[in-house]
Amino acid sequence: MISLRYHVVSITAVFLALAAGVVLGASGVSDRLLSAVTIERDDLGGRVQEVTAERDTLAAAQRASDEFAARIGPAAVAGALRGRSVVLVTSGADPADRDAVLALLGPAGATVTGQVGLTAAVGDPGRADQLRELTAQLLPGGAQLPAASDTGSLAGGLLGGVLLASDGGVTPEQAQAVLTGLAAAGFVTPGDPPAPADLVLVLTGGALTGIDAADSAAVVARFTAQLDRVGGGAVLAGRAGSAEATGPVGVARADPSIAAGVSTVDDVGTGPGQVSAVLALREQVDGRAGRYGTALTAADGATPAA
Repeated sequence: MISLRYHVVSITAVFLALAAGVVLGASGVSDRLLSAVTIERDDLGGRVQEVTAERDTLAAAQRASDEFAARIGPAAVAGALRGRSVVLVTSGADPADRDAVLALLGPAGATVTGQVGLTAAVGDPGRADQLRELTAQLLPGGAQLPAASDTGSLAGGLLGGVLLASDGGVTPEQAQAVLTGLAAAGFVTPGDPPAPADLVLVLTGGALTGIDAADSAAVVARFTAQLDRVGGGAVLAGRAGSAEATGPVGVARADPSIAAGVSTVDDVGTGPGQVSAVLALREQVDGRAGRYGTALTAADGATPAA
């Protein structure tokens, strides 16, 4: 007879066999999974090394380009703006870009009459009505604002009389009153008014961010366009990203009425871009306008012809 003990031993053996099978099967799956993960890790590691090498190569090329531009830049712009005066307007610009361009304006022969810094409040839609009212209040007697309702054109019309010689008619006292009023309201940084200049260079940063980025960029683009209309020429120069839809350079290039008169540079954060900004001022003196830099919208090449 088959005893109870035999049944117990048999059942136990069956379960032990099943357990062993599960363990062995799981081990096989784990080995295959581990092997696949290891291969994927090695592939990703190789790709990271490739991307790192590409990044380092591009960075080295950019350093070489900047060093080359720093060495030949003064010679490239030498005398290009002799006898001309330039006023600098900044709007979110990197101080290093400003200093580099100023260093080139000297060899170019230009007289820098001063600087004015626009604050972010100029492009703030929430303060647009205040800026409109202020431009009318601060407008010197006898001066006129453009027939426009956008704040960029109005601010450009007001400051045109302060910054540009060709607009004329504004006394130093009136210029001081305009800048003091704008500074008190937080639209410009405090400072002494520049002497009137022939040309204006507007320096910006990259693409703007936030829900109102495109509108804010348009204010700077239209501001520059208005200065171009009342003065002897204007250049709008920004960093990488400024040629995007939310960058002042991008807005200016997308508007034919602005692009026809204002020269734009989209890589002023680089040595070649800083040289381009100065040469673009020369282009304005000659009555021409172009689009320069490294963005796809830089239709006229990397830099203006010397």
